[in-house]
Amino acid sequence: MNSRLGAVWEPPGRCRFRVWAPHAEKVEVRIVAPEKRTVAMEAKERGYHQAVVEDVQPGSLYLYRLHGKTEKRERPDPASRSQPQGVHGPSEIIDPRFRWDEGGWQGVSLEDYVLYELHVGTFTPEGTFDAAIEHLDELQDLGITAIEVMPVAQCPGERNWGYDGVYPFAVQHSFGGPEGFKRLISACHLRGLAVVLDVVYNHIGPEGNYLGDFAPYFTDRTKTTWGPALNFDGPHSDEVQRYFIENALYWSREFHLDAFRLDAIHAIVEPGARPFLVQLGKEVHRQAEQMNRKVYLIAESDLNDSRTVCSVESGGYGLDAQWMDDFHHALHALLTGERDGYYADFGKLEHLAKAFREGFVYTGQHSSYRKRSHGTSSRHISPHRMVVCAQNHDQIGNRMRGKRLNQLVSLEEFKLATGAVILSPYIPLLFMGQEYGETAPFQYFVSHSDPGLVEAVGKGRREEYGAFDWKGEPPDPPDKQTFLRSKLQWELRNEGQHRLLWQFTKELLRLRRELPALRHLSKEGMEVRCDEKSNVLQVRRRHEGNETLALFHFGKSKSTISVQGIKGQWQKQLDSTDPRWGGSGSEIPGVLDFSEEAILQLQPTSLVLFTHNEETHP
Repeated sequence: MNSRLGAVWEPPGRCRFRVWAPHAEKVEVRIVAPEKRTVAMEAKERGYHQAVVEDVQPGSLYLYRLHGKTEKRERPDPASRSQPQGVHGPSEIIDPRFRWDEGGWQGVSLEDYVLYELHVGTFTPEGTFDAAIEHLDELQDLGITAIEVMPVAQCPGERNWGYDGVYPFAVQHSFGGPEGFKRLISACHLRGLAVVLDVVYNHIGPEGNYLGDFAPYFTDRTKTTWGPALNFDGPHSDEVQRYFIENALYWSREFHLDAFRLDAIHAIVEPGARPFLVQLGKEVHRQAEQMNRKVYLIAESDLNDSRTVCSVESGGYGLDAQWMDDFHHALHALLTGERDGYYADFGKLEHLAKAFREGFVYTGQHSSYRKRSHGTSSRHISPHRMVVCAQNHDQIGNRMRGKRLNQLVSLEEFKLATGAVILSPYIPLLFMGQEYGETAPFQYFVSHSDPGLVEAVGKGRREEYGAFDWKGEPPDPPDKQTFLRSKLQWELRNEGQHRLLWQFTKELLRLRRELPALRHLSKEGMEVRCDEKSNVLQVRRRHEGNETLALFHFGKSKSTISVQGIKGQWQKQLDSTDPRWGGSGSEIPGVLDFSEEAILQLQPTSLVLFTHNEETHP
């Protein structure tokens, strides 16, 4: 018997059903379309029920009938592959076969990832996987190597960020369903682009959440921001862990995904000796090895805990990489001057210098925002295990009006931010539209059908905004206009300043790709000097005879600085104040002969990159 959860269809017409339902005395699978049939399921150990149904075809709809002591309930499949009628409707049997056209896909090494985060519904006017394919050539030309797709698990309605998903195995129907997602992934691989899927294993959305009718998926021992916590460490937790581990295995096996972004792992509470994240990593990596592929796990965590990416043998979770919020916060606070909320802990150039030098800024010292000591050292963590950005869906969408960084700072400051991310020794992430300075906001939107839930969502968002000094009323999440105004305006890419930003971003990515010192992600051979007086950060990197020197000037007026300890002839590779990038011009020549000490005058809020190749002798 096939042990995979859900409805697994096999040609010419057999479907194997398996569901975990220890709360039910008896379970039946009810085929409700195109014809109606009811088949009793066989009870197995640990509360599983299974059945084999013959003469059933893809497209058939079904429900599980749960028999309790006093009532019968009909519910969609917790491991449904498709919900064409929404979260409250029946589940759909799908044909897992797909004609992949990936051109001998070999994947992308994590060190070569340049991430581009996108939300399928707002990425294009159509808001579908197929429409997104039309822009892949542009992203490839830009220098992107991996797209990171925000969650696609079925959510209530047609408009959602994706974090309210209630069917982790089902692809959002309004995006194009499972076939559409496979077409997008196949098209990405054909162009040399890896695909990362954002998955939510820390909570299940509220509307359409019927998991509790089947089994003890939740625990009341702890709470999360989104409600009851998932039962990863109590009685029956083996099966809860299995449900989510099988979900990741399903995505990587049947959708050929290259990596997962694990949402908010700090919200996963599991004090036991067999943490879910460790088991998840082991199983995903084991299956990837069997398939002769690499599948990476990239965590989002605000704990500044280096154990996330340390090996299991050394006491870590064994994940491959994690988002690094400190880099974003340090950069944002410097550029905007904001000190509300978590930005209260940042604002000094030394914070960004430490982020460049080590990774985490808070490594055990007291945090005024958290009112306690925070973080551990990441000095020993390789840079290719950390993802940095100047903006992402959270940092834009969790602002009251969803304003992007380029709407908060000047053009020169925005170029400086983009350069800091791309020229860092870490994995860079761009949020959709950042590459050309998109002006549409990215606001929080939902399309729940429960009025009480809609009211609760609005109240929750207002409470979140309370930590920041933002005035006025926030956009209404269920209003369709909130969703529509968040769509990208692709036509901007060919206009004026936006075109310059596109070309500037493309040039930065080219330099990162082609210069050995920038391509090599390592803290060894890197020197970071911080001049608080002139507001200049000097970052020098070396690899294989190639050296780069990046000068990041955050001052609002011209600064004269001293560059010490370098010799020889250096080429200026990029100057953000160059007129070709919309700048006012620079006084720094294209070639410099440095002696023991060089004096340079930098324009306000600017970036200059030099490179030098050591002479080789036969």
